[in-house]
Amino acid sequence: MKNANYGTGRRKCAIARVWVTPGEGKIEINGRTATEYLGRPVLDILVNSPFVALGLEGKYDVRATAKGGGITGQAGAIRLGISRALVDMDEQLRGGLRSEGFLTRDARIKERKKYGRKKARRGFQFVKR
Repeated sequence: MKNANYGTGRRKCAIARVWVTPGEGKIEINGRTATEYLGRPVLDILVNSPFVALGLEGKYDVRATAKGGGITGQAGAIRLGISRALVDMDEQLRGGLRSEGFLTRDARIKERKKYGRKKARRGFQFVKR
């Protein structure tokens, strides 16, 4: 893609590769439109939030490939990828995105299950008799 800016986003187990190009505001994820792929309006708002925060709605096209995790994790990864691609395009946008928290990688991941327990922290129910 000519004059495309690239950004990688990660959230939980999801990884998104994002290309941002000047255009009319189309967002394509894994070959489908964002509303079709994500399914929920809340996730659509989440993906568009970097553009809304900067007042750039409808000025850039986004093409993303997302793998791993679930739909919510992929939406968060795409948001981070869009933010990083916008900073790659114009360093002046970093302050606005940083103050909104869009450039911070959400480090929360699922805690591993431990032996002798039912889940990560939940133990088996104790029976006295």
